[in-house]
Amino acid sequence: MGSPTPPFPADRRAHMEQLRRAEHARRRRTRALLAAGAAALVLTLGAGGALLANATDSGGGGDRAPAARDGAAREDSGDGKNPGEAPHPAHPGEPHPGEAAPGGTASPGEAAKPPPPAGVRSWDASKLGRDHVSGKVSYPMTPPVGGNHHDRWMTCDGIAYERPVRDENAVHSLEHGAVWVTYSKKARKADIAALANKVGRTPYTLMSPYDGQRDPLTLTAWGKQLSVDSAKDPNVDRFLAAYVQGPQTPEKGATCSGGLTR
Repeated sequence: MGSPTPPFPADRRAHMEQLRRAEHARRRRTRALLAAGAAALVLTLGAGGALLANATDSGGGGDRAPAARDGAAREDSGDGKNPGEAPHPAHPGEPHPGEAAPGGTASPGEAAKPPPPAGVRSWDASKLGRDHVSGKVSYPMTPPVGGNHHDRWMTCDGIAYERPVRDENAVHSLEHGAVWVTYSKKARKADIAALANKVGRTPYTLMSPYDGQRDPLTLTAWGKQLSVDSAKDPNVDRFLAAYVQGPQTPEKGATCSGGLTR
């Protein structure tokens, strides 16, 4: 008699082993996919919650600090905008607010400005008028930091004027993002010469004598002002770096060339 026939031939057992291995592999892949999907869902829900929280924070109301009185300065606590004021129409050589002048640099591509120096006095930009006028304006601060002004600006591409300039024209230069350096009779000749040299190397600046100011040397931008006693004060360079075409500029990119020169 021959040997009894085994219940499962060898090839059948091998085939069943392959099926079991395939089933185990399929289950491992399924578990891995389920785990990955759960992790992705957790991340998505977390990101959505963060976005919702940010949106709530940025859009939230809350009480705001009361605005400074007209003509009253405060220590610098941020750069004000002009949210509730309709901008005046542009005139020849001047773009509309927010529009870059020919050859200008658009805001999104600009490098971030450094922080302003300590001691900068600030005025509420929403209270500084921007209408064009033909007559004299009575400004509540000296030198003026903004307000209604003449429709022609003083050329402010690094010019040191030897004589006083009209407030209403200089204020228009501030609106274009210029810094106006002024000096009184108390200023030393060496400081005047040093600042004139610095202004001559700095676009969007102008300089002039100003007999009515209290301090020897004053730097003024739109809504911002700093007084110093010496041209060597490091805050001079800090003020120029922060406010020449700085974030306080109502008409950023507007030209400083082609204005009045006397």
